[in-house]
Amino acid sequence: MFRSGFVSIIGRPNVGKSTLMNRFVGEKISIVTPKAQTTRHRVAGILSGDDYQIVFLDTPGILDPAYKLQERMMEAMQAAVRDADLVVYMTDITESPDEVKNRITALQLHRPCLLVINKMDLLKDRPLDDLLQAYQCFSPVRKVIPVSATLGMGMDELLKAILDLLPEGQPYYPTDEITDRPLRFIVSEIIREKIFLLTRDEVPYHTAVVIQSYEDKENLTRIRAEIIVSRESQKGIILGEKGRMIREIGRQAREEIEQLIGRKVFLELFVKVRPGWRENDRFLSSLGYTP
Repeated sequence: MFRSGFVSIIGRPNVGKSTLMNRFVGEKISIVTPKAQTTRHRVAGILSGDDYQIVFLDTPGILDPAYKLQERMMEAMQAAVRDADLVVYMTDITESPDEVKNRITALQLHRPCLLVINKMDLLKDRPLDDLLQAYQCFSPVRKVIPVSATLGMGMDELLKAILDLLPEGQPYYPTDEITDRPLRFIVSEIIREKIFLLTRDEVPYHTAVVIQSYEDKENLTRIRAEIIVSRESQKGIILGEKGRMIREIGRQAREEIEQLIGRKVFLELFVKVRPGWRENDRFLSSLGYTP
């Protein structure tokens, strides 16, 4: 019997949703940083076995939107829940059980749900049984599973629980595919990840990356990308003193892209100021944030 289906991974920001999906797929599909709201799009990671195919949907963290970009992010999360055969609600050991239960109840899920408690490697003095006791199963949660996505703890148990709840069906994608996203998207996300890692305060949240051109030449791949910011002051921070910051963003991104595609890369980065882009419906749609 072959099982297949869509599994949406949801939860508040920075609980490890992207790390969990990357761990299952075995490749870095979603970017990961210590900062909240790193994930902005719904990103699929595909795990294929002999008798199953799971399409994981990594989603933006649940929040109260403060501007249109965040509204689009929440619409992407909600669409992922509607499309899912199974929902994995992910929390971590820092979130209170009552808060988790209230969030799940507010979502009014009409799909089976697994509750995953992440970052168990950081659990020190508190006994595991006491923590699990606080998360008594409640509708629609079918099972509570403790994991460490970073270390891979609990992944076998979680995979078995997912497969037990997946419907019978045929593969949705060729078995050698691991994501539905094109390479240009992944490249833009790698660049954006480096901006998140290397800049501070509001700057990462006011940036977007647009791939202007991607050309495979005989000996290398040429990529031209535009970093969008909201204000001139943010452009100055991205450029850095004497261009040091943008060179470092480019260096780190280029090295990871080269590792990803297995060939030399010539990466050109430019910075463009676009005031109010996070509130511009047309521009957000051009970035793939569809309502």
